[in-house]
Amino acid sequence: MTAWRDVERAAPEFAQRVQALFDAHKHKTMATVRADGGPRISGIEAAFEGGELTFGSMSGARKGADLKRDPRFALHSATVDPVEGAEAQWPGEAKIAGRAVPAAAEGEGGEGDRFRADIAEVVHTHLNPEATLLVVEWWTPEGGLHTVERE
Repeated sequence: MTAWRDVERAAPEFAQRVQALFDAHKHKTMATVRADGGPRISGIEAAFEGGELTFGSMSGARKGADLKRDPRFALHSATVDPVEGAEAQWPGEAKIAGRAVPAAAEGEGGEGDRFRADIAEVVHTHLNPEATLLVVEWWTPEGGLHTVERE
């Protein structure tokens, strides 16, 4: 299993940028797989806690049922538009994909489902300093950190 702490150890500066994008806004978007194989998009809150990426689902929610049946997910940070004339300051967006692993509920009010992420891929998309190229950085447990620039 690949936890968030593994990303932090392998690529600390990259992990810090990605976590900052997720921490900048409370709400994120998660994709799961429906019973019929189609995609489902849901709003979600997620947290980086003790070297793990964790998230939950209210009791009886379709998102939790999806993850119990097929644990594959993709999590997307909040999306903000670049400011015209200041595109180089755009922080970009981040994505994390992997498998949801059931986690024990902590504390009181343990209603619902709690998961931690077994991370397969982490992506940070942003602009280069001149704001002339799209920069895509991605990390996987098998391949480490890679970067590609696109016009």
